[in-house]
Amino acid sequence: MTSSQYLPIVVLLIAAVGFAVTPLVLAWVWAKRFSPHKPGPSKNAIYECGLESAGDAWIQFKPGYYLYAIIFLVFDVEVIFLLPFAVAFTGFSAGESIAMLIFLLLLVEGLVWAYQKKVLVWT
Repeated sequence: MTSSQYLPIVVLLIAAVGFAVTPLVLAWVWAKRFSPHKPGPSKNAIYECGLESAGDAWIQFKPGYYLYAIIFLVFDVEVIFLLPFAVAFTGFSAGESIAMLIFLLLLVEGLVWAYQKKVLVWT
């Protein structure tokens, strides 16, 4: 293989690195050039929503909250897959419709599992 065969790969690699690094460099230059330099304790303070944090930041959450998030993601993905199916419903064959029905039944099975495990009870 000659070096000319690798030229497109090298060009794309340089473009990818430039695409990633250029915004960072521009933001750094903008901050150095236009941002006022005001160091101090209030400028460097740790904050969240404008309020000082109180207590330990390392608190444990109940696993149920994570399960809510997972169930939300499952049904969010369901909507993403169902929208194109619903838009082009008349153009599908029987096999495609059965595949979507299986997909829906698997999601309903997940919902039934979550209901049986009492994950959907807010405590």
